[in-house]
Amino acid sequence: KTSEDHLKVHKMKKKILRKQVRAQHTLMRHEGIECISHATQSLVIANAGLGNGMSRHQLLRIVEEYGLVETLLMPPNKPYSFVKYETTEAAKKAFDALNGKELTLEDFGQNIVLYINFVEKVFWQNAVPTSLPPGLMVIEKIISPEEERRMLESIDWIGDEDTQNAQKTLKHRRVKHFGYEFCYSNNNVNKDKPLPGGLPEICNLFLEKCLKQGYIKHKPDQLTVNQYEPGQGIPPHIDTHSAFEDEIISLSLGAEIVMDFKHPDGRTVAIMLPRCSLLVMAGESRYLWTHGITPRKYDVIQASELGQKVGTITADVGDLTLNRRETRTSFTFRKVRRSPCNCIYPSVCDSQKGQQRQVQPSFLHNEMEASKLEQEYVHKVYEEIATHFSSTRHSPWPRIVEFLRSLPKGSIVADVGCGNGKYLGINEDLYMVGCDRSKNLVDICGEKNFQAFVCDALSVPIRSGSCDACISIAVIHHFSTAERRLATIRELARLLRPGGTALIYVWAMEQEYKNQKSKYLKEKNDSKDKEEEINTGTAQRPLSDQMPNSSSQDTACSDRLLNDSKDEGGGAKPVADCRLPVHTNRTSFHSQDLLVPWHLKGGAKKKGESGDAVSFPAGSKESQELSPVFHRYYHVFCEGELEAACRSLDCVRLQKIYYDQGNWCVVLEKL
Repeated sequence: KTSEDHLKVHKMKKKILRKQVRAQHTLMRHEGIECISHATQSLVIANAGLGNGMSRHQLLRIVEEYGLVETLLMPPNKPYSFVKYETTEAAKKAFDALNGKELTLEDFGQNIVLYINFVEKVFWQNAVPTSLPPGLMVIEKIISPEEERRMLESIDWIGDEDTQNAQKTLKHRRVKHFGYEFCYSNNNVNKDKPLPGGLPEICNLFLEKCLKQGYIKHKPDQLTVNQYEPGQGIPPHIDTHSAFEDEIISLSLGAEIVMDFKHPDGRTVAIMLPRCSLLVMAGESRYLWTHGITPRKYDVIQASELGQKVGTITADVGDLTLNRRETRTSFTFRKVRRSPCNCIYPSVCDSQKGQQRQVQPSFLHNEMEASKLEQEYVHKVYEEIATHFSSTRHSPWPRIVEFLRSLPKGSIVADVGCGNGKYLGINEDLYMVGCDRSKNLVDICGEKNFQAFVCDALSVPIRSGSCDACISIAVIHHFSTAERRLATIRELARLLRPGGTALIYVWAMEQEYKNQKSKYLKEKNDSKDKEEEINTGTAQRPLSDQMPNSSSQDTACSDRLLNDSKDEGGGAKPVADCRLPVHTNRTSFHSQDLLVPWHLKGGAKKKGESGDAVSFPAGSKESQELSPVFHRYYHVFCEGELEAACRSLDCVRLQKIYYDQGNWCVVLEKL
């Protein structure tokens, strides 16, 4: 009998050794981490990971029995974990006691066997914290527990025969529709056949609250109620563009959940939706990103927040655990669309499927043409209008001031495309230097005792990695090809040290955003001494059909209107074969590549000129002759375009994306 016992023990040891060796090979193959034979402070524990159901709470309780634990790392979706003890002796005690030990997973009720190896060091690179998809917002605690109870009780899953036809039990969940039924056979709604009864009254009250607080712009008229049991989910999808308008909101009741979002380029973001929170999807997050709930009984969440905090789930291996799912009910509200969708994401839009989306014709064929266009319609113009231009550029934009004042004292900051230097003196605690392509604008900076020099934004003569921050305000939209625009962003990133930040502003195609007109569209000519606007309908005629000083006063606009147009310039002579439209100031854009007029103020002196100014009535022949119209090239950016360009660079990550008075803006960080 003793011999039989010894044989069993021998076989068990051989099995444990075999499993140990297999675990070693798996770790080396998957993570490149080598196990070693001598004792160290660090252990890898196979079969004790988040991927096979071990929670941080249970594992920490087990390993703490053998000594003080410095670190417990649990990589997401992996079947192993790492533990580092304060001493090697404690690690040896844990190895001897736990290697080959069988135990029961508390949350799953199944038995597992631990297999342990020593490792020298664990280098685990945490994933960079991800930002929410653009247009997505989560509002916590939007309703009280009492309101939650009443809303859940308002859904009768058994009776309510009037809407029984709108109730279904799907493979992954139970569903009920109000207002309009969503047909899963064609992923659309029958817009001509509303369901009787409309939305429950308590839901109408909730929507009025959301409208009043500004979370939504339009009141939804369709409601889908989904009930998920633990282990159930919903496949990744984009709500049909032709069926519903922009905003889609979803209320999480009964339990929290992790929802997964995915961009077409492969980026994924897992977002915690706490109980009684409201998810708002608009813009890119609604139209371009898929969203879904993976069918599983546990979510991987941040241990420190226990799933109760809004935000993305980052792969912080030192702060992840498992959270058991409970029954969750979602109230998803949408507004039925009455016309075809004309969003800017045609690749995923069913309304635009098979249609040829109107694309701006290419007008540049090589770098030489691009450089020539910018020389004529950007560089030369700023030399001509510098003095007048500078006189209109004196009010700093608040959010740029906020960025500069948020930087640490002593930071080195480059303003690339500084113009007349209006941001160089905002924060005296910074070491700021400016540069601009216009010598006359740089001279104006010098007159103000600012440090500035002449250079091109494509090649800034500053040492790589020497700046704590950079700003590029209304500059990149003057480069005439996507490659040159991307190169300017890459040049900004080159200047930054790791961890340094850059703020970029570009003019937006969308001058009306979220039902709000930009200041550019709203600004009125209310000054008595300003000229009247002359609009001759030249907004979309090719420049080759117009001459800026012709008798018809082509493209001339009021002095007030032109003074407030965006920073940077264009040209006074047409480029051969150029078919760019000329924009009518204070109107919406109809083309991404265009020329914007600058009406030089009558009697305005160029730099270096002297003599008294002579005034003539606005619109008179003399005024026209003294007020030549210059044309500045712009590429106005569509929503998501600047963001996509920044994301294409692997040396930076986006900290913030926002819209500010007719401009798309990003804050990026150097990795």
